[in-house]
Amino acid sequence: SPAGQIADRHLVAAYDDYLALDTFGTECAAVTTEFENVPAQTLDYLSKFIAVHPAASAVAICQNRIAEKRFLAEHGIAHGPVAIIRSDAADDALFPAVLKVARFGYDGKGQARVANRGEALAAFHQFKGEPCVLEKMLALDAEISVVLARDAAGTVRTFAPGENRHRNGILDITIAPASLGDALNARACAIASEIAARLDYVGTLGVEFFVLPSGKLLVNE
Repeated sequence: SPAGQIADRHLVAAYDDYLALDTFGTECAAVTTEFENVPAQTLDYLSKFIAVHPAASAVAICQNRIAEKRFLAEHGIAHGPVAIIRSDAADDALFPAVLKVARFGYDGKGQARVANRGEALAAFHQFKGEPCVLEKMLALDAEISVVLARDAAGTVRTFAPGENRHRNGILDITIAPASLGDALNARACAIASEIAARLDYVGTLGVEFFVLPSGKLLVNE
């Protein structure tokens, strides 16, 4: 932990170690998290004693691709064609596609490119039947991301969108600001800000977009 090198006190414990959490609750003024895989239950427990940002409810959505896709659909935010996979059922129209585990996959891990139902089923078994999302592969002009900060009063500030280039499914280069034009960059910032507001998110948030040849933006995650 980089912060542990300068912290007054450094606790090393499991996320469900309630003695350690009680120490946070009594000795800290507030709690935040640097990434989305801290269990939402841990943040919910701490929120009973001290300020916790972002809220457990928002983190629970960000850490699960199924919850994430449902959130986007419920709020009418454009995203690519997708199916929730808990068995071998899938619409043939989605192929070729990318199968992604709902939890803990990142930087190409927990993901597989699949050309047809047979390949998807093999990958699903390789993932030991974990719930997944199946995302249709799309022709893209670019992938961009917006990083923003939102405070408890709802004030939002965004960094300039960055253009992301991947190698073997892993982020290789980010160019900022993205060279896709002011109008598209502003649209991406507006959509990211809307997502933060819908989540009632307080903290720092990253939103990734696919850019279609038509110029349409689709939220990836």
